[in-house]
Amino acid sequence: MKGLKPSLLALCVAGAPPAAMAEIQMLDEAAMGNITGQAGVTIELETKVNIDRFIYTDEGSLEVNDIFVGGGNRNDYFSELGFNLTGQAPSDLIDNLRINVDIAADGDAIINILPMAFGAVDFTVKTGAWNLVSSTTADSTTILDNFQMDALIGSGTIRIDTATDKLNFKTDFAIDDMDFDVPFLAIGIRDFQLTGADYDLSAPQPLDLFASVDMDIYKAPNNAGVDSLAVDLQSFNADIRIGGVLIGGTSIGSVAMDNLAITNTSMLIYGH
Repeated sequence: MKGLKPSLLALCVAGAPPAAMAEIQMLDEAAMGNITGQAGVTIELETKVNIDRFIYTDEGSLEVNDIFVGGGNRNDYFSELGFNLTGQAPSDLIDNLRINVDIAADGDAIINILPMAFGAVDFTVKTGAWNLVSSTTADSTTILDNFQMDALIGSGTIRIDTATDKLNFKTDFAIDDMDFDVPFLAIGIRDFQLTGADYDLSAPQPLDLFASVDMDIYKAPNNAGVDSLAVDLQSFNADIRIGGVLIGGTSIGSVAMDNLAITNTSMLIYGH
């Protein structure tokens, strides 16, 4: 009632019939505290992002060109399974995405990322050249180029815990195809694929497809006692396959890593 003047409000109350006034009860603070939303907030999202150039500058700069984040515009992810994992028509949008936001009774913030319909959420990340650029000369080096990753997300959860002041992030994801070049080393990677550690190409099962990541992000002191960004990787298990490793433009063969497990890994990030 931001636009309702006090005098007008008083006139309306004064003009109300006694029977109606008898049904109006004043609420004390305790009673008002019990009037709370119970269902949380749901966000249904469709989006794609284009960035011409991202520049990080220290003394020199790192430039990332032609960034795209969106849908893969395909429905043949992990075709050996024999069906459309996304359950959606091909699109260059990140879609079929629902975000549920809730605040638990203990104050924890819980954000669940799920598909709206049965299936996975597909996304693609593409970039052009990643250049290291001198601020004092015309020198530059292209460290990465022609990057493209087509991937799927099964689910994700972000929880901010009020008891520990930690952000816990969990997600299930799979990379169907990733390609990139490292021009200054004459190296190229083709058909990089990442799946769950139990995914068997000879007998593929959709429930085994996704690799799981569990990490905590929080504030912690470094060796000098300065507050820093701490990241603890609790667990990561996956199979990795690389269809082709290129040296000088020619494939020297393929690579596979079975049951890769990364655990009990911690790092601190801070400026210097």
